[in-house]
Formats: sequence, C-alpha cells, structure tokens
Amino acid sequence: QLPHIDAVVISHDHYDHLDIASVTRLAAQPGGPPRFFAGLGTKRWFAQLGIDSVEEMDWWQSVDFGGVQFTFVPVQHWSKRTLWDANRRLWGGWVLRHPSFSFFFAGDAGYSRDFADIGERFGGFDLAAIPVGAYAPRWFMSIMHVDPAEAVRVHRDVRARQSVGIHWGTF
Repeated sequence: QLPHIDAVVISHDHYDHLDIASVTRLAAQPGGPPRFFAGLGTKRWFAQLGIDSVEEMDWWQSVDFGGVQFTFVPVQHWSKRTLWDANRRLWGGWVLRHPSFSFFFAGDAGYSRDFADIGERFGGFDLAAIPVGAYAPRWFMSIMHVDPAEAVRVHRDVRARQSVGIHWGTF
C-alpha cells in the first residue's frame, strides 16, 4: 500500500537491516525498482538476487539522485551475514540533503567521535534517526549500540534540531 519508492538506503548487511523479502518486493514494485544505496561490497549481494539498481559507496562519498544528495558516512558498527563474511561489506550511516531539508540516519552504531565529525562536516540536520536498542548488557554491546544517554549525545553531536529514536525493542 506504499506509494512508489524511489530510493532506499542500506546501513549494513545484518538481517534486521537488509531483508531479502523486503528488497525483492521493492525491486518488483510497479513502475520500476528504487535505487538502492549501500556500502562497498553490497552490490554483489544484490546482483545474486537479480537486482542491479544499486549504487555502491565508500565512506564520505556523495551521489546526487532526484534532487537529493546522498552521502555515506562512517559510524562505529560492523557487517556480517554468515560465519564467513565478517566486515566484507561496508557499513555506515546516511546523510540526505535537499535544499529545503536535511536528514541523518545513523543505521546501527556504537557511540564514537564519528558523530561529532558528521555534525561538524554537515553543520547540523533538521531531523536525525538515532538507533536506541540492543544495547544491553553494556559490557558486551556498548561498542556497537548506543544506549539512551548516548543517543542524546549523538543528537547533540550531529547538531540535529529534532531526533527520533529507532531500533527500540528490536531484540
């Protein structure tokens, strides 16, 4: 029941962020597939599904599409879908900038200096989507997932006017 989807950003290849059924249904939508934006190494994964409308990007690389600038940015996380492919595909967050609106999507991330770097480089955002979930126990999960207090720090570091918490209750 969604309208035609023009663009999809993929933060990383974990199953809860890159679902085969979802991307194949999106690729088969009436009117043609969306452009999928993903990190280096992901295009081959899509090709195995017969999907070729993929823009593979490195950290800090930008592409203009439909009047929006898409920039893939580093965040502290990782990638892995099987026991044998750890960190073979690049992970990251996304900055989407239009002349009238700017958006930051962190994907999944542990707290790091990356957020301050993103805020400094882009000068802030109208809206940020910050992952707050799967953060306990802290001794194990703190490197890869922010907790609520760190999410507030991320909000401030990226200089967002408004933020929304995402990923809550995933696990």
